[in-house]
Amino acid sequence: MGLIMKYDHDAAEDLPLERYRSYLLILARAQLNPRIRQKLDASDVVQQTLCRAHEARDQFKEREPGALLAWLRKILAHTISNAVRDLKRDKRDVGLERSLEANVENSSCRLEALLAARGSSPSAQMARMEQLFQITDALAALPDAQRDAILLKHCQGLTLAEIGEQMNRTPASVASLLRRGLQELRQKLASTEATHERE
Repeated sequence: MGLIMKYDHDAAEDLPLERYRSYLLILARAQLNPRIRQKLDASDVVQQTLCRAHEARDQFKEREPGALLAWLRKILAHTISNAVRDLKRDKRDVGLERSLEANVENSSCRLEALLAARGSSPSAQMARMEQLFQITDALAALPDAQRDAILLKHCQGLTLAEIGEQMNRTPASVASLLRRGLQELRQKLASTEATHERE
């Protein structure tokens, strides 16, 4: 596909972009339906997003984690839009870009809604950010079908029938994927929490 560019992790130390890879990957997978993902790899899109963010890091002056997330989501939406446009060989579609930005933002809000912790103090924001990373890391480690079912249900709000249509499965099969995926997700999160408590 040609999206992969070299990402210099050492040069980007001043802006810790690599930590956001799983988060961006989950959002990218939530936006790319299974049919598009046969032609467009979410990992390549995220790599391109990180490269673009790295190249533009001097333009980003804010150091608040929430602002960095919003900036990365915007870059991700533009990267997805460009990649989809390239697949279709169409001209730039500003409506598609705005729609993708809104969808990425909505998916992120739904992910964050899974977090129990609320609060606006800096320490509460950092704790919430760490929980968000734990969820996205755990989601990224799930088998593809389970992760896709969870993302379509909880990030896009689709029904079992709609998910089944996108994944070419029956609603009963989707329900089973969701049940197993959520169970495995809970186990991964509990294991991560136990590890943090021992540290």
